[in-house]
Amino acid sequence: MKRILAMLFAVALLTGLSTPAQAAPEDTYNYNYWGQTVPAPSPYEEQRVMYGRDWGVNDLLSPQDVFAGNDRRIYIADTGNDRIVVLNDEFQTVRVITAFDHNGSNDSFNKPEGVFYSSYDKHLYVADTQNKRIVELDGDGTFVREIRDPKSTLLRQGFQYMPTKVVVDKAQRLYVISRGSYEGVMEFDAAGQFIGFIGTNRVKFSPIDLFWKRISTRSQREQMQLFIPLEFNNMDIDRDGFIYTTTSEEKSDQPIKRLNPSGLDILRAKGYFAPKGDIHTLDVGSAPGSSIFIDVVSDEGGMYSALDAKRGRIFTYDKDGNLLYVFGGLGSQQGKFRTPSAIAMLDDKLLVLDKDNNRLTLFQPTMYGSLIREAVISLYNGETEKSTSAWRQVLQLNGNLEVAYIGIGKSSLKNGDNRAAMKYFELGNNRDNYSEAFKRYRKEIVFEHFGSIMLTIALMIGGSIAVVKFASRRRKSQHYVEVGALKSPFYTMVHPFNGFWEMKYENKGKLRVVAILLALLVLFTIIKRQYSGFVVNFNNPHELNSLNELKFIIIPFILWCVANWSLTTLMDGEGKFKDIVKATGYALMPFVIIYIPQTLYSNMITGSESAFYYLLDAVALIWFIWLLFVGTMTVHQYSASKTVVTMLLTLVVIGIMVFLGVLFFSMMQQLANFITSIYRELAFRF
Repeated sequence: MKRILAMLFAVALLTGLSTPAQAAPEDTYNYNYWGQTVPAPSPYEEQRVMYGRDWGVNDLLSPQDVFAGNDRRIYIADTGNDRIVVLNDEFQTVRVITAFDHNGSNDSFNKPEGVFYSSYDKHLYVADTQNKRIVELDGDGTFVREIRDPKSTLLRQGFQYMPTKVVVDKAQRLYVISRGSYEGVMEFDAAGQFIGFIGTNRVKFSPIDLFWKRISTRSQREQMQLFIPLEFNNMDIDRDGFIYTTTSEEKSDQPIKRLNPSGLDILRAKGYFAPKGDIHTLDVGSAPGSSIFIDVVSDEGGMYSALDAKRGRIFTYDKDGNLLYVFGGLGSQQGKFRTPSAIAMLDDKLLVLDKDNNRLTLFQPTMYGSLIREAVISLYNGETEKSTSAWRQVLQLNGNLEVAYIGIGKSSLKNGDNRAAMKYFELGNNRDNYSEAFKRYRKEIVFEHFGSIMLTIALMIGGSIAVVKFASRRRKSQHYVEVGALKSPFYTMVHPFNGFWEMKYENKGKLRVVAILLALLVLFTIIKRQYSGFVVNFNNPHELNSLNELKFIIIPFILWCVANWSLTTLMDGEGKFKDIVKATGYALMPFVIIYIPQTLYSNMITGSESAFYYLLDAVALIWFIWLLFVGTMTVHQYSASKTVVTMLLTLVVIGIMVFLGVLFFSMMQQLANFITSIYRELAFRF
């Protein structure tokens, strides 16, 4: 028996040594549900790269902002040249604003970093950063007013007003980002009076830092770093008046927000991952760490795009937070950026401003990008057939785009085709919408086959009652019922004290039964992992390997038996090794009994009904621990307290065995590498 267990242990350990590889992301890619990068066609292509001389003006110098108004003009904050460059949609110069008349005196900008054109009053708003003011101009560039440093009790002492970005809503309220203003976005009314802050970022801190701050003296706390939220670095306002903001925060799950007028974040994050750019990034390399968004622009159909300064990529999401496509990158060639600073949308085209290359790049959508935009916008507008047609064409170009399956599923759900919706939501790994489609489809089936279903349930109940009555009558006619080897695990499961006693002292436990239970548990675990209902099955089908189940069942089983036998030998335990194997094997019975009904149940529930499914897991685990406790106590004839101590120490011994095993295999690997290197050296020399 020990030799067989040793062979099983070795096989199970070897099956767990390999791990799947993952490709590095390229310039055009997407992420699937499992967090893996998958290739994708380019959604946008560079159409035109423009410098100041192409517009008949001096070259740009560290431009910080670009805005495309609904008047089809492009406004550029040429920060280094202290001017605002205005272009038409043909990229011809309309005007260059370097100075303006301010109440009879000549005035000019000083390092303006933000520009915004209001479609409601047709005025231009400039964040004149170094002059510490917001300048409002009319459509001809004539001065209207300025909004300088506000005075309010809401402002902290020492507050510095340095406006960098500005937007205006349809009520003529101004929203301003001021450098160093960690309180949030500044709000001004139509008259230019400061109202307050909205959308403050949450404070993030390390629990260790908080602990030291709690126990430090007052003088020590004053020297420590303050826990303050990060400031916003950019924003945009959509057609509905909601404000998109970005924050330059490393490893944040909320670098983008969508603020309502009350300052609450209502950005939807229903995608596989939060809208935060690249995921699973490394902390080494030329561009380590997470994405750092420095600008965001709203788009049609609830879409929005964010600019990553870390790697120069543009990430576009739909209204639910699903990543649609990624493009761009850092580099010196056309279509790449050195230091991107701002983005803007001109119809379906995208403008990217590069402050180090001092140029503006115009991107136009490819067929792939146009089809995605058409599909998203059509679904947003309720044109389901048009959206479905576009998504099907997208899938012909890129079968890896899971959001396309979700889009078709949403269209099918709106059209009442619940079964088709289930199919596409499953292909898109969208469990929330799948649950809704399944709930509707299940309702259809129940209404259609109500009579047959009720008759089947009645027959099952009646048959169960008849079997129970027949079994009870048979037991009453017998004075003594002998429990056979195959029935012993069932008897032990419900009568653990009697069952384990008979197993040890009446030799009713059989090793072959333990082997059968282990085989059944492996088989049922494989069935559960592969065939559980979609709403509770989070296993990657491409990574499922039946042999891998050995390392999750056989290895722990063997380690427990060996560790417990080694420990109880020193603690006056009466159980032999085969007794420990039988007791541990019989304790696995709840998993064998529960897994198959649980798997069947999982295929008949929605996500909101999955609590009972997970409850069955908890019941099986608690039942197993109870049987293992009683079996250990009975086999070794320990008290309850000594049994608990023995089980805990067994876990410690298992940890030591795993450590020694890993150390041994590591040493063997190093020895093999050493011998291989010597052989190669000798072969090279002779």
